[in-house]
Amino acid sequence: MKKLIVIGLALLLCSMSCARERHYVKRGKPPSKKVIILPKKIDPSFRPYVVNGQRYYPLPDSEGFVQFGKASWYGKKFHGRPTASGERYDMYKKSAAHKTLPLGTHVKVVNLSNKRYAILRINDRGPFVKGRIIDLSYGAAKEIGLIGPGVADVKIVALAREVGKFKSPQGLKPVVEFTDLNKGEFTIQVGAFKNKDNALKLADRLKVIFSYVDTTTYDDKDKGMLYRVRVSKSKTLNQAGEIEKRLEGMGFEEAFIVSL
Repeated sequence: MKKLIVIGLALLLCSMSCARERHYVKRGKPPSKKVIILPKKIDPSFRPYVVNGQRYYPLPDSEGFVQFGKASWYGKKFHGRPTASGERYDMYKKSAAHKTLPLGTHVKVVNLSNKRYAILRINDRGPFVKGRIIDLSYGAAKEIGLIGPGVADVKIVALAREVGKFKSPQGLKPVVEFTDLNKGEFTIQVGAFKNKDNALKLADRLKVIFSYVDTTTYDDKDKGMLYRVRVSKSKTLNQAGEIEKRLEGMGFEEAFIVSL
C-alpha cells in the first residue's frame, strides 16, 4: 500500500506545473561563537581577505563549510527588488543567493574552470533549481568570468569575521566569530506551484509519510501567487540530506534543502 502511495505522489508531482521562486522571509540570526585562527605559514589559504576594511578568514577544517557544485547568476529581472535579507538587490554589487547559509555570511566563490574568485556576502535565498548551489549577482559573476558561460562549476568556502586578537607565545593571533553552518533549522522543498489545489493535494498525500508538511504562499511580481510545499524539519544539514535522498528515492528528484 505504501509503495502505491509513493508512486501516486511521484506521478502527481510530475503532472503539476512547478514554478521557480526566489525570496524567503527573513529569519533571526543563529547563535555565534568565537575561535582562534592559527595560520600555517606554508599554507596561503589561511591569508585574510579584506572587505570594507573588515578582515575575514577561511574557517578551520573542524568548523568550516566547503561546497562544490554549479553556480549561476541573476541580473536585470531582479534588480531593485527586495532580497530575503530585506536589502534591495543591486546587480552591480557583489552578493549571492544560497539555499542554506545564514544570511550575512561572507564566502569565497572560486570558478574552478579559470581559478578566478570573488569575496561576497549571502543576502538572498536561491537558486531554486536542483543541482545549482549558488546564484551570483551580475557584479560577482563578472568578476569570476561567469557571465558568458552562464553556469560553471565552483567551490564555496565560508569565511569568518575577525573580531579581535589573542596574545600567544608565538605572537598575536586573530580571533574570528562565526556560526555553526552545519546546524540550524532546515526543511525540504518538494515544489512550488501556480495552482493552489495542486499544492494542497500534494501536501495532503505527503502527510501520510511525514509528520511535518507545510504549504506557504509567495507573491511573485511576474508569476503571481505561488504555493510552496515543504516537508520535514532537521537540525543539521546531514539530517536534512538524508531526508532529501529519501525523497529522491521516492521519485521526487527535484527536491532540495532550504533553510527556515
